[in-house]
Amino acid sequence: MRAKIGIVTVSDRVSAGIYEDKGGPAIAEVLCEILVSPWRPARRCVPDEIAEIRRALVELADVEDCSLVFTTGGTGPAVRDVTPEATEQACDKMMPGFGELMRQQSLAQVPTAILSRQTAGIRGRALIVNLPGRPASIRLCMLAVFPAIPYAIDLLGGPRLETDPEKCLAFRPPS
Repeated sequence: MRAKIGIVTVSDRVSAGIYEDKGGPAIAEVLCEILVSPWRPARRCVPDEIAEIRRALVELADVEDCSLVFTTGGTGPAVRDVTPEATEQACDKMMPGFGELMRQQSLAQVPTAILSRQTAGIRGRALIVNLPGRPASIRLCMLAVFPAIPYAIDLLGGPRLETDPEKCLAFRPPS
């Protein structure tokens, strides 16, 4: 079964066509590099509005049947940064360990990583993970948390995600 993975770019300027989307393509690039199982993207680009972000997440999880959804952008302390709030509204369960690990990894690179508010949660059978907006930070954070993602998708009843163990060693407990 081919996995469908949602990629949501959250940005007023990108959604208005003022800036080029660099976050969404950065997510897809990492996925192409580490996944060996077949997958296809379902992309969205929305402004920094809680209702718009929530709507995209709900649609990707419930209608598009994505087992995994990544967001990029809107996780800082600025007034318009509301991606974590929208994610919390869309999710049934929160998974705070994802944000904790991403901040820990980012803090080794830059002291302002403590300002990041990324989180993750579950909506139905979909795992939703907030990522930062900068491509280098996206890569760092994805590689930090992805080893746990295939098993999380297994537990949610989604398609089996296989990684290239030389790029990202996914953890599954021995059966």
